[in-house]
Amino acid sequence: MSYTTGVAQQAAADVTHFLQTFWREYTVAVHNVEDDPAYQVHDVDLLWAIVDGHGRLRTLSIEIKGDRYHQTGNFFFETISNLGKGSPGCFLYTKAAWLFYYFVGNGRLYCLPTSQIQPWFHENSDRFQERQTSTPVGTDSYITVGRLVPIQTVLEEVPGVLQYQRDGSQWSVVSNQSLNTAH
Repeated sequence: MSYTTGVAQQAAADVTHFLQTFWREYTVAVHNVEDDPAYQVHDVDLLWAIVDGHGRLRTLSIEIKGDRYHQTGNFFFETISNLGKGSPGCFLYTKAAWLFYYFVGNGRLYCLPTSQIQPWFHENSDRFQERQTSTPVGTDSYITVGRLVPIQTVLEEVPGVLQYQRDGSQWSVVSNQSLNTAH
């Protein structure tokens, strides 16, 4: 298993734990659909079945982004998944209702409503530095392109962003007024 795959698996496990514990009163089930081709084309990782405040059963779709670089104070919003193939970045095409951006190193989870963050990013992406990163695949690798977006900028400009902090097996709400990514 590659280090990158390990980060993604840890993020999926921790987000699932978050949904099953912090939201246990509402959670009916969490289904990991990362390996299901029917959901891969929509870039959806989890289906979260809940009973809402009105007693209705609903299913929410979630895309998970695991990141190990919490100390930078930035999100990395992927715009090109594989430069060699010209495939668009998951951030641009996900059909998930929520993007859960999780820093595995410090346990900080940002829940970004896709309906808010995608249009905001389309309008503002030129403000942010473009970066490339190499993603290992076996003995080879490919180039991913994205934008470094300051977390504080997103918190100040995008409505509906939620933050949570993991401490051991416990999760707590983090105020959007404070930003401390270097736990």
